[in-house]
Amino acid sequence: MDALVAQTPVAAEAARRRTFAIIAHPDAGKTTLTEKLLLKGGAIQLAGAVRAKGNARRTRSDWMKIEQDRGISVATSVMTFERGGLVFNLLDTPGHEDFSEDTYRTLTAVDAAVMVLDAAKGIESQTRKLFEVCRLRDIPIITFVNKMDREARDPFELIDEIEKTLALDAAPVAWPVGRASEFAGTYDLLHRHFLPVDADDAAAIPLSGLDDPKLVELVGAERAAALREEAELAEAGLNAFDLESFREGHLTPVFFGSALRDFGVGHLLDGLARYAPPPGPRAGDPREVEPGEDKLTGFVFKVQANMDPNHRDRVAFVRLCSGKLTKGMRLKQVRTGKQVPVNAPLFFFAKDRQVAEEAWPGDVVGVANHGTLRIGDTLTEGEELNFRGVPSFAPEILRHVQLEDPMLAKKLKTALEQLAEEGVVQLFRPLDGSLPVVGVVGQLQLDVLQSRLKVEYGVPARFQDTMWSMMRWVTGEDKAALERFAATNRRDAGEDHDGELVAFFGSDWRRKRAEEEWPMLRFHAVREQHGLVAAKR
Repeated sequence: MDALVAQTPVAAEAARRRTFAIIAHPDAGKTTLTEKLLLKGGAIQLAGAVRAKGNARRTRSDWMKIEQDRGISVATSVMTFERGGLVFNLLDTPGHEDFSEDTYRTLTAVDAAVMVLDAAKGIESQTRKLFEVCRLRDIPIITFVNKMDREARDPFELIDEIEKTLALDAAPVAWPVGRASEFAGTYDLLHRHFLPVDADDAAAIPLSGLDDPKLVELVGAERAAALREEAELAEAGLNAFDLESFREGHLTPVFFGSALRDFGVGHLLDGLARYAPPPGPRAGDPREVEPGEDKLTGFVFKVQANMDPNHRDRVAFVRLCSGKLTKGMRLKQVRTGKQVPVNAPLFFFAKDRQVAEEAWPGDVVGVANHGTLRIGDTLTEGEELNFRGVPSFAPEILRHVQLEDPMLAKKLKTALEQLAEEGVVQLFRPLDGSLPVVGVVGQLQLDVLQSRLKVEYGVPARFQDTMWSMMRWVTGEDKAALERFAATNRRDAGEDHDGELVAFFGSDWRRKRAEEEWPMLRFHAVREQHGLVAAKR
């Protein structure tokens, strides 16, 4: 284990951390798997319930009203639990593609990911998109093939699809025994034991191998023969598990199970403990940061408003990259140079929280935020250092926000600003003073915005079409040219939440024409942190 080679207290604590996300296409079983992992880790007593103080309240990992109404995840939840001497930080991301930007940011904060596949459907569109995000950072991925107790595709076919569709080597570490109603459990290819489908993970039965007579007693002659044939083919013809290749992001170990029946979840968690990497070095500007360093560094990857509806709170989620965080520290916000007091850093259990006396590299903590911290901000103990790679993307849908009650204009302004800080939507203010514009990736984001405006802020609102179909951030070294562009295009330009100039276009042809007319300016589809990066058009 990595902990054995740790030297300093900070490095030793970092080695105990496993910070991971779960990625999946909607309906693959991600939320169910999340809850069963928490159950295994002792963070909850019942699947679907996260323990609060004194067991007085219970809440699901999907805690927003719209999540509970629709049975979907639309916000990233963070849950911390301990098992077997290790600390697991589980970041449950939105599964719906309309919230891919929130998921992208969350994936910048993890060291590994669990990819959940539906055994009948295999690789689906959103799975592929999320995988590509992981590939950009070479995040190690563990695959969990879910719903093996239902009609399922052939495991060889699924593994072949992973390899061909994702260009990723796949190595089964377990093999299913039977399918659907005949599903009897899994055979651990690495440790040679059998786990019956409805038994506790601790009840794994050691076998001498595939020819052990006990196997026939356990699953019957027909299933034992089929397993023997398939497992021998798998061991001979498929990739063997290689830890180095996995941690470099080139190979995925494949587990099989059923989250709903709580089968194979413990095996998956053991795999995360054994194979998933602890926090590693993180690229920064001007230098790389090692987790075992004594000085604290971290970055904000998410801001969440109104997690507690009784207190109009805003919490910045900070991934720690090095050093030790203690309650009462003051940290430098590198973007502004301001000191940020961390009087009550929080650990999370979905919506519920507790004050963290200390936290270490790999941990995700909440910091009370009064509009100061933004997504992408770096926090240090004084060093001028920036972590990169937390982007915003140009939205695909632009809408005006229209109030049902004009008397609520001030409340709407506050609500939109807070939700824009959070990254729920992007907020733009047209230069000509017309109605504010919100930008989203998909229609479901608008539904969430409308629900949250009404439920959390008491502001009923609806949306109007705009004359535009796209926007771009506009930059240039020639400040006079920027001012001329803004003055010439007041009807089709605005400012984003940070005051950066943006341009709106009714068509891609109009965008290309603007680039031709203003060659001294640049039009960007991606904005990173508080600076701009070029994007493919």
